[in-house]
Amino acid sequence: MKIFNIIWVVLFVTFAGLQYNDPDPYLWMPIYLYCAWFCYLAAKKEFYPIGYAAGIIIFTGYAIYKIFDNNGLIDWFKFHHAESLVQTMKAEKPWIEEVREFFGLLICVAVLAINWIYAIRENKKVPVKKRRR
Repeated sequence: MKIFNIIWVVLFVTFAGLQYNDPDPYLWMPIYLYCAWFCYLAAKKEFYPIGYAAGIIIFTGYAIYKIFDNNGLIDWFKFHHAESLVQTMKAEKPWIEEVREFFGLLICVAVLAINWIYAIRENKKVPVKKRRR
């Protein structure tokens, strides 16, 4: 899991850095850096389930919004026939940007969920010490 999290720290920091020319970097840089921070902590074997839960809830809610948003996931399938999202780096069509953001949120949710599940499993392995009276 340490290697998994180090890889994701590098990827999320890179994702955040690539947001400088995005129309809304003030939103996406913190999202990716939030995930990078929790992956960094997990690589150090520090787990914060409340942080994972908060991220998963917020990012899932935002992803659901992106599904139904104008130019969102449904529009991409319905009106644009799931056109390729990776033709160019610049999103010249609004639905490309919205759908890419949706998939970025799914990546964030998946990585946080994996760390949360791992944290729960690791917590069960730690024996509970009995108190002396």
